Amino acid sequence: MRGLEDRAAGEGQLLDGGHASYDGFRAQLLRQAGSRMARETGDHVLNPDLGPYARWTGVPRDAAVLIPVVIHEAEPTVILTLRTPHLSSHAGQIAFPGGKIDRTDGGPWQAALREANEEIGLDPQAAEKVAELAPYLTGSGYKVTPVVAGIRPGFSLQPNPGEVADIFEVPLSFLMNPANHLKQSRDWEGKPRYFYAMPYGERYIWGVTAGIIRSLYETVYG
Repeated sequence: MRGLEDRAAGEGQLLDGGHASYDGFRAQLLRQAGSRMARETGDHVLNPDLGPYARWTGVPRDAAVLIPVVIHEAEPTVILTLRTPHLSSHAGQIAFPGGKIDRTDGGPWQAALREANEEIGLDPQAAEKVAELAPYLTGSGYKVTPVVAGIRPGFSLQPNPGEVADIFEVPLSFLMNPANHLKQSRDWEGKPRYFYAMPYGERYIWGVTAGIIRSLYETVYG
């Protein structure tokens, strides 16, 4: 693996006293989300020669993920999950709660809430929708709509043992700091393929999850 740090020194200041303000973050997201929904996001942005769906030849599959921002008084955090090692796809990787949009869901928001309830036991009533982001296109053929939600403290979570090995929180300020967005690569079919990674302690956030976090950053502050 080859690492290329993306320090993005010229990008905008995100932090106030070392912490991201939830109110400021939310207000900026609401100002920017509508105008930036049409932009391209996905694995192909760092790998333009592959095209949007590099390993998929069928019709793209609609999916949604929830980006749950916990409104702690000291500092907001983002809930992430560690997938169980026996899953058929993305086993053992870090992910947002989410999955395919069912016909009965009614849209990305409803699908994201349903999946979050099934995977981590999050009560849908505990989540306040903030905004949808531009769909993130994956090489495996998914068109993923990320939905940002504010979560007030006082909720309880229970991981689904069939899908989730662990639930943890990462400071929003860490994820919204471009100094922590590393560009890395692995060889795939004889060529280097690039992706974002955001190592946080023992947690290695990378791939689609890191790409969605980068898209959130670019939507709010880019």
